[in-house]
Amino acid sequence: MRTLSRWLADYGECHRNPVNERLHFICVPAIVLSVFGLLSAAPAPRLWTAIPGLDWATLVAVLALLYYVALSRSLAVGVLACFAIMFLIVHLLEALPWPLWATSLAIFVMAWIGQGIGHAIEGKRPSFFKDLQFLMIGPLWLLAAVYRRLGLNY
Repeated sequence: MRTLSRWLADYGECHRNPVNERLHFICVPAIVLSVFGLLSAAPAPRLWTAIPGLDWATLVAVLALLYYVALSRSLAVGVLACFAIMFLIVHLLEALPWPLWATSLAIFVMAWIGQGIGHAIEGKRPSFFKDLQFLMIGPLWLLAAVYRRLGLNY
């Protein structure tokens, strides 16, 4: 298994252009949010209804957190806080007068268009074309940058 430093360095190789970086700071969280929205809107198995709050989004978030804990406990704490905020936003989006899946799908498409623009400006293909695990590293790469700016260790 690659170390966190190696993952972040490899991901960073395709994200050096400042415009691409800024677009990633907007689009990566939007993609995660939209995935949680889409998964929250998906029907859950009937057995799960006995457990309040259990849906596909919660299950995926827990599995992602376990992966992040294996890479860095301190970053996983930050991810947990971000996930909590995203779940709150998903809950607020459910109150809109149209279906959650439609809002989430629109956010998902717009965010990926933003990512595409960023990579066109960068002149490099997205990292996940080399390894799908980079889809999980993107949020950590952003959070690691925030930690560095705040002088926190990860």
